[in-house]
Amino acid sequence: MSEDDIVTDDSDPELAVGADAFQQPGAGLEVAVVGGGAVGATAAYDLARQGTDVTLYDRGSIASGSSGRAAGICYDAFADGLDAEIAGDAIERFRDLSGDETFPFVECPYVWLAREGDDRHADAIREQVSRMQDHGVIAFEMDAEELADRFPSLRTDDVAVAGIAGAAGYTDPAQYTACLAAAANGAGATLETKTPVEIRTDPPRVVPVDDPDQAHAVDAVLVAAGAHSRRVLETAGLSIAMKPYRVQALVAAGDLTEPMCYDATGEFYVRPHPDGVLAGDGTEEIEADPDEWDRNADDGFAAGLADRVVHRFPDLDSSTSAIDRSWAGLCTATPDRDPLVGELADGIYVATGFHGHGFMRAPAIGERVAGQILGLPKTESGAETALEAFDPTRFDGDETFEIVEGMTVDERDFA
Repeated sequence: MSEDDIVTDDSDPELAVGADAFQQPGAGLEVAVVGGGAVGATAAYDLARQGTDVTLYDRGSIASGSSGRAAGICYDAFADGLDAEIAGDAIERFRDLSGDETFPFVECPYVWLAREGDDRHADAIREQVSRMQDHGVIAFEMDAEELADRFPSLRTDDVAVAGIAGAAGYTDPAQYTACLAAAANGAGATLETKTPVEIRTDPPRVVPVDDPDQAHAVDAVLVAAGAHSRRVLETAGLSIAMKPYRVQALVAAGDLTEPMCYDATGEFYVRPHPDGVLAGDGTEEIEADPDEWDRNADDGFAAGLADRVVHRFPDLDSSTSAIDRSWAGLCTATPDRDPLVGELADGIYVATGFHGHGFMRAPAIGERVAGQILGLPKTESGAETALEAFDPTRFDGDETFEIVEGMTVDERDFA
């Protein structure tokens, strides 16, 4: 989806509503959002519909970065209570905002499993499901026989245990992001694409790189620029503990309706896709340069992953001719695997470091960080906007840490 595909009026009946239906806590405030991905577009929409004067900047076009290369998998299968709450709220917003005139959200069960002999992941899944249930998440544990009965498309003879989450689905990340950006524009926000910016503090302001004389002071700046967030913040002399890392995925021909699946032992995921199936792994646990990185998948990646996918879904085709396309994207890591969301300095906010879970949480994170900027204690749905666990100031910004991929099952989830 290109910038030309983005609707820039308020004609959409699903999203461009409600701006005059409640009080306007953002009236009189001016906010700059840097980053036209899923989180930035959502925050811009939620700010604009509260009466805020919002400008959304992106160095490229809407969804031209990590959001446009995301897998689009959405679920609430988190053992941590806050993570589960945010993911559940995000799924509800995906459902509410989706439609024929906006973007699709396809309900689809999510399965994560461990193979026989992989006791570490098997034990972790059992504990994870138990903790999810304690937090009110609808999740079930299944053995190989139960799994085979429920999902005939899955090979299960080597499965030790599986978890099943029912509140799950998938969508097109680029389409969602473009839709929210258009809805933000329809609610009054200004879209400034192909406009790289720097930021300054005291007071918060945005400086267009190509026209620095047009520096513009605002009440607040939200940096939600994905892998570029650290470099944008560095232009204001601010540091965050975040590292970008490279991931890979593919789309292949096939006929799969359900489930979405994460094979923890094999370390890959699969979901249905309009063109067949989408699958991914290929995580590189080394820091990537957000300006100089290979956007193409590695040689041999697609063929190797296709073989592993067919092991789990035997009816699919692993031949090279079945592979439609493959690519690489960037995710962002933090020292403790929790994101950085909130006020970093006076009037400067950040939302990054999601370990590959940023898109699936965007509807809830965007709403919450917009509420923080407006000084609202809760969102319209009643969710707390304060996210102390994600406070970006919990790190100094110069920490040394190893990158760990986000889609994993390990003991960290149960500490």
